Amino acid sequence: MVKDIFEIGGEEFGSRLFLGTGKFSDTKTMVEAVKASGTELVTVALRRFNREQAEDDLYGPLSELKNVRLMPNTSGAMNAKEAVRAAMLGRELSKSPIVKLEIHPNPHHLLPDPIETYEAAIELVKQDFIVLPYIPADPVLAKRLEEIGCAAVMPLGAAIGTGKGLSTAGMIKIIIRDADIPVVVDAGLRAPSEAARALEMGCDAVLVNSAIAAAENPAAMAAAFKTGTETGRAAYLAGLMPTSEVALASSPLTNFLSKTDSE
Repeated sequence: MVKDIFEIGGEEFGSRLFLGTGKFSDTKTMVEAVKASGTELVTVALRRFNREQAEDDLYGPLSELKNVRLMPNTSGAMNAKEAVRAAMLGRELSKSPIVKLEIHPNPHHLLPDPIETYEAAIELVKQDFIVLPYIPADPVLAKRLEEIGCAAVMPLGAAIGTGKGLSTAGMIKIIIRDADIPVVVDAGLRAPSEAARALEMGCDAVLVNSAIAAAENPAAMAAAFKTGTETGRAAYLAGLMPTSEVALASSPLTNFLSKTDSE
């Protein structure tokens, strides 16, 4: 069987589950979840690159894991200028060209700022970053970001931390239809079944944090999300049956009930 590989900015990935590393109760729990998930890409906020304080440093433990690449994110940036600066520092510290571009200045809803995100993406692409912008589920914005050179787009399934699943599924389907770069659903997922649904729809991957970190057993939930993404991808490749507005018999109707005994 040919291994199901996909690329983001020239980087190859086998796992279609990416992980966020915030919100875990402690570093040990986070590392166990990362291992159980089978992920090959984790995102880390710049403030967690703290080599001087081991209890607040995720870079050290994560950099020791095999087959796991780091993706610094710009969480906390209020505008494009701050996001670019954070990305530069993150690349210097992690030696990774991949960046999750994340700008959500309003703490009341944490929705990504489309204008500042677009402006920051232009500059980061010029600086040779592999840019994965976190965006509203906006097909127009997604295509514009693709056109300026972003390596993937990451539309939200629902607002960060809400656990409301794929409330933006209709818009995500349009983004997938029109995209020539990978589409990664980020934020809002609560259950592995929702990750499976995202992959069934044709998403290339999902990024999950809160649903795993806030679970009673994060490592077990990470393993469940691993299975969910694999199942969803397998279903997509198999080809889902078409839907119908009317009931269709699963077996063809025959006329044997209408025949008489004499026949």
